[in-house]
Amino acid sequence: MRYHTGDQLEVKIEKIVPNGLGLGFAEDLTVFVPLAVAGDTLAVELRQLKGRTAFAAILKILTPSTERVDPPCEYFGECGGCDFQQMDYAAQLAAKVGIIEDCLTRIAHIEFEGEIRVVPCERPLNYRLRTQFHAESASHSLGFFRRQSHEIIDIDNCLVLTEPMNRTLAGLKENLDSHAAEEGVSNIEAAAVRDGQSIYSESFFEPTKEISVGAGGERFFFSALSFFQANEPMLETLITEVTGNESGKTAIDFYCGAGLFSIPLARKFETVVGVESSPAAVGFARKNRDVATLGNLEFFDGRVRDFLKHPQTEPADLVLVDPPRSGVKGKILKKIAGLCEKRFVYVSCNPSTLARDLGQLVELGFELESISAVDLFPQTHHVETIVKLLRK
Repeated sequence: MRYHTGDQLEVKIEKIVPNGLGLGFAEDLTVFVPLAVAGDTLAVELRQLKGRTAFAAILKILTPSTERVDPPCEYFGECGGCDFQQMDYAAQLAAKVGIIEDCLTRIAHIEFEGEIRVVPCERPLNYRLRTQFHAESASHSLGFFRRQSHEIIDIDNCLVLTEPMNRTLAGLKENLDSHAAEEGVSNIEAAAVRDGQSIYSESFFEPTKEISVGAGGERFFFSALSFFQANEPMLETLITEVTGNESGKTAIDFYCGAGLFSIPLARKFETVVGVESSPAAVGFARKNRDVATLGNLEFFDGRVRDFLKHPQTEPADLVLVDPPRSGVKGKILKKIAGLCEKRFVYVSCNPSTLARDLGQLVELGFELESISAVDLFPQTHHVETIVKLLRK
């Protein structure tokens, strides 16, 4: 059967797959549908065709899934930030486990026999302590990009942001002219906690303030200029999932940021080294170490590849990586794995690149011990995955 863009079809959504898309089938056609729920029967319109694969948009919900709910946010469907608000929370968690499993089998060809345990978020709404806003002076709008576009949706209140962050949003809107460029779209990095806020944009000439948050008995300083995990209520849970039960003589924490894992590890290992290429993040990591009064923790200020060239780099009992969404490049991962004598912990917010890298680690002689997921990103398809491996 020959299909064309604009064709309208009826499809039953079988499951949710990577990128949060609903998977359905028509005659000789695989159909991917955003904002769908497993169990939906939908009338859809084909928007893009690639051979026997199509991407479609929902025209009408013919029979809703039992897991479908009314999205709580008035901007949902238009705003590009959330894509799971139409699912009840249990369905969101199940979909994320399914996405991890799909990537493991399809990309890495790994059939993990154990349970992938998922830790739900304590607060599925009002959890996010940092974000990037977009502002445009001409339209006097500030908010997030519309789905699949760079058009700004003006936002008055975001349900996934914490109360301090929504106060920051309101303040930015009141003083938009001082943060938005005269022409084009400006990006505004913002973070806020109960007792302070941090803002950075190229059009804003005041210094970017530092703020701090407590988690796991430690105090972590950061700012809008440095990466820091965004889910405030789940920070301590994440630290426990990643560093719990780990101990030994030496550990190396690659892509360590402001030291969220390095500092807890230094409580359990004789010597810890954190590696980070962002000068701002390394500065906060060193401050956080000093606040924690840890003399056994050092930070390497530079790229991972430069650290690996260092002649004094020695193997460690534990190697931990928490890379960007792109994962770790093959040659770099091989060299990192060569420094691991016993245990390897891989933390990732991207199941696809995680699976790719796990496939290589298995080939290098590691075996999967456990996989867990922490829901740091409720209402979206994103998920934080922690994989622990042992060198055979």
